[in-house]
This record gives sequence, structure tokens and C-alpha cells, in this order.
Amino acid sequence: MSDVADREPAHLAADPAVPLGSSPASDAPAEPGQEVPRWEQRFRAGRIGLPEWAELAPQRTVVEATVGGVLEAHCWDAATGELTQATSRPEGTSHVTIDPAGEWVWWFDDTAGDEHGVWRRQPWGTGPQIPTEDPLGLLPAYSAGLALGRTGVVVVGRNDDEYGTRIEVLVPGGSPGLLYEHREDAWVADLSADDALVAIAHSEHGDSRHHALRVLRVEGAGTVAEKWDGPGKGLNPLAFAPARPDGSADPRLLVLHERRGRGELLVWDVLADTEQEVRLEVPGEVAAAEWTHDGRGLVVLVDHDARTLLHRVDVGTGAAEPIGPTEGSVWAATARPDGDVWLAWSSAAQPTAVRNLAGEVLLRPTGAVAPPSVPVEDVWVDGEGGRIHALLRRPEGAVGPLPLVVEAHGGPTHHDTDSFRAYAAAWVDAGCAVVQVNYRGSTGYGSAWRDALEQRVGHTELADIAAVADHLVATGVADPERLVLAGASWGGYLTLLGLGTQPERWALGLAGVPVADYVAAYEDEMEGLKSFDRSLFGGSPADVPEKYRDSSPLTYVGAVRAPVLVLAGENDPRCPIRQIENYLEALRARGAAHEVYRYDAGHGSLVDDERVRQMRVELDFVRRHLP
Repeated sequence: MSDVADREPAHLAADPAVPLGSSPASDAPAEPGQEVPRWEQRFRAGRIGLPEWAELAPQRTVVEATVGGVLEAHCWDAATGELTQATSRPEGTSHVTIDPAGEWVWWFDDTAGDEHGVWRRQPWGTGPQIPTEDPLGLLPAYSAGLALGRTGVVVVGRNDDEYGTRIEVLVPGGSPGLLYEHREDAWVADLSADDALVAIAHSEHGDSRHHALRVLRVEGAGTVAEKWDGPGKGLNPLAFAPARPDGSADPRLLVLHERRGRGELLVWDVLADTEQEVRLEVPGEVAAAEWTHDGRGLVVLVDHDARTLLHRVDVGTGAAEPIGPTEGSVWAATARPDGDVWLAWSSAAQPTAVRNLAGEVLLRPTGAVAPPSVPVEDVWVDGEGGRIHALLRRPEGAVGPLPLVVEAHGGPTHHDTDSFRAYAAAWVDAGCAVVQVNYRGSTGYGSAWRDALEQRVGHTELADIAAVADHLVATGVADPERLVLAGASWGGYLTLLGLGTQPERWALGLAGVPVADYVAAYEDEMEGLKSFDRSLFGGSPADVPEKYRDSSPLTYVGAVRAPVLVLAGENDPRCPIRQIENYLEALRARGAAHEVYRYDAGHGSLVDDERVRQMRVELDFVRRHLP
């Protein structure tokens, strides 16, 4: 489901249960002296994220980086270059932040990837042997945001079945107090520079796919301002402006809106309740933005044709200047006090690097560098809902028709970009073409394209996926007898639904952490995703049972012909295990060809050994079953 958009998703621990029906050698490492294949080298190469720096101590940062093949929180001193490992957990650590003073590293502590936990903290620059604190003292829950203030104020959002969403505030020397509560989904965005105001996004109107905004006073919890653009038009709060030169708080809030059918920006003065739209004369739509240190400008990420590039924008005039790389994708960026910008960039051919605007590499992960792969080719196909954009990768010099892996991305509100993917590169190494389809439901192509999947959930996306596959067959790229449908999370859901609704089309299916029985998935999933599903379908399964039945893979399991591999996490809160078991039982009852890979973790993996095991199982399955 949402938040897992890659075949290298988050939150999955090592030591899986023995897979049923897979080759005994599928989990075997390379023999001593045997060369590690290039695909495995990519999965085991060092990984690093974009450092997040402390507002009042900008040389102090936190960053996620691999150590010993596990992604963990680190402290990085940008002045000395010293990188210090902060956490050490078997399942890894993926949610880390730093307070404005640079004194504390905060990280989210769950159990074996179940995403249900508490925020802990430890002094910046300390290692995993240091005892951590639980300063909030709250019961475990799903995270709904965390905002850390200059004066020590902490605002934390929590989400759970019992109460929906709660947002609580902790002031220095006090106990947590309730700031906000509602059954529908909400999350914490940011605190103003004086810690007096907090911005939240909420869905009290019943649509968590298109949020409204509220600004609350930290003391007294009174409402300062509200903003909602009406049905089908979401607002996302990004950040309050930095403090003014005299140290006073600036009440302007940067907001992402979609009033004209694409992501754009506005600046909202929450005290005066006035706004200024920032209209960029650039193609594409805004994906993210951040204030410059002086509060006069913005650093903006713009999605266009599956590339995400960087712009510097003058708030007063709206003038936009392209900066940074001109190809590939910048997947994260942050404006520095000295006017520079740190950015994380990659392309399909080149792995991720953290650089500055001059192109200098600022921070390298430990370990070997990932081998490069092939560039992507743009594919445009006319579909029933408009032109569909897809990204094709194929072995250098290969002549079709080739076996084709059609990978459906997760989300569904996400899109594939020209960026480095160990998963896609592994299939290219194996001699396959790989196509990633930005079907209706994807971001990056405007609000109407993103929301079109609501017409008939699952079936809409699959119509676009089929159109792209047919085009590649017709143009001689793909062998119609060797089409593999694959995906994880929402992509895993589309894989199972596609095998049942388009059985004549697919030779194999690879479904990672899928929705398989939509009604049972709704019953067991985390509360935030129940809200998402009600928004997507127009109600719960009790309200609109036929819509859930129509879009559930279990409804069509009797038509599945192709062998299918299912990968499932025992502790997955997004695509829970019971609903997958229901689908597998239906396959078993028919005697349908299928294999299962289970692991004792959640919805993804931060552990290289586990990521390699899963890739090896998928490669082995395809080699044994594909004609």
C-alpha cells in the first residue's frame, strides 16, 4: 500500500522462514573465490540518504547510511567529515531526525518492521551503546509526524485503531498534553520559529487523499487559521518560514496546492490569513519545496516526464532558475545557510550520490560502489485515458523480442523516475527488458491523472499497463509468450489482480507484499490506511461492498493461470498476512501453481542480506518457470 514505492521497500528484517517451493540453492551466497554477480553487488553496495541538518547548528546533521549491510541512523559532522553510527538494530533504522539545536538524534523504534512504536532520542554524536531516552512516555502507535522546536517543544502525531489520530505536545519540564484528536487521518507538519504555532494536515471532511490545513496554538490548542480548497483539491503544509533576521517568528507557511490541476505553491500568512500564490513558468508539477535560509527564496523539486529536477525560486517575483543536474532525478534537496544546496541524485545508469551545486560529492557511503546499469528509454503509448508514459530498460545490444518484466510501482500515489534501481538492473543483467509504467493513479502527471484510478480501482491502472505491454509486443521489443507482471505493495496488488483479470496475457506473476483479499486487508491494516481506502473507494467495505469486491484479487483467483510467486511479511501492517493467506488458500484449493516466500518482518527491508535473498528467489522462480 502507500509509502512503499520500490522493490527495495522499507522495514523488513533478516532471517525469513524457509520459502515453500523455491530452489534449495536460492538462498546460497557465492562460493569462496566465486565472483559476486553484478546484480548482487548493487544490492550490497553502500547506501546513503540526504543529510538533515540542525537549524541552529548547521554543521551537525543526521543521515541514514548502511553499515555492515544494514541501514542505520548516523551523525555526520559536515565540518570535519566524521560519520558516527548512532543506532544498531537487527531490522535497521529508517526514520531519523535532529532537533534545531543539534543536541539530539531522534529515531523511531518499532518491532521487527511492524511500524508500531515510539520515538526515542540520544545525544548527537553518540553511538548505539549509549542508553536512549523515551522522553514522551506515550504508548506505542503508528507515527503521524514529529515536529521539534527551538525551545525544546515537541509535537508528535500518533495514529491507532482505538482513537484514529492524536496530536500531542510536550513542553520542557511538562507532561504531554492533547492538542488534537479525530477519528480521521491527520499528521503534524511543522512548528513556527517561536514554537507558538503548529501546522497540521487533516481529513475531517472524510478524504485523506485531499487534505485540509489547520494551524493551532501550542499553548491552549486554539485554532489560529483554517484552509481547505474543497472536494478533490488537496493542500499539504510544507514548512513555516525561517526566523526573521531579528530572531522573531515569521508566520508564513509554505503550502503545496492543486487548484489548477497540478502541484503548485502558495505562501500563507496564517496570522493575517492572506496568501500569495507562487506560479512557476516551468513544465511539470511541484513535488517538494523548502525555504532558503533568508526566507526570501525557495528550493523546489519539479516532476516532469519521470525526471525530478531542481529550481531556485524568488518568492517575491516567482522567477524560477534551474539549478543542479539537468538529467536523471534529484530525489531530495536541502538549502544551506551559505546559499549552497545539498542534493541526492541518481539516474537509471548511475547510482545515488550526495553532492552540492558544484557537483562535488559531499558524502560517500561505506563499502563498494554499485556497478552502473543501462539508461532508460522513454515510451509513450496512447491509452483509453490519455497518453501513458513508461520507462524501458533493456540489455545493451540486445535484439528483441525479449522476455519482458512489467513492473507496477507501489503507492499508488507515486511514480517511477529516471533513477537508479538495483531491482530493475538485476532483470536487465538476466537478459530481460524491464518496463515501468506510470499508470493512471501515478503522481507527476497532474491531479486528474493521479485521481483517475478512483473510477475503478485496480482495473484502471491495469488497462494502462496492458496498453504498454501490447505496444512493446507490437514493436518487437517483447516476446508475447514471456511477459512477467511484477510489483510490490500496490504493485503486488496490481500483479495479483492482473493475473486474475488478464489471465491470457501474463506468463508469470511476482507479487511482493500485496493486497490480495481487499476486505480482509481493510479489516487488519493500520488505521491510516483504512482512512486512505475509504477515500479511494468512497467508503468502507460495509458502505460500498461491490466496489471492494470488484477490485479485490480474491474475486478473480479462480481465473489465474500463470504461476505466481508471493512474498509476504508476517508483521506487515500495510498489507497484512491474513488476507494474503486467504488468497493463497484459494490458490491451493484449486491446485494452482504458486510459491511463497515468508519472512518474520514487515513491509520491506533495510537489510542487504534479506534484499538479496528476495531478489535471488525471484530470479530463480523466473528461470524455472518462464518458457
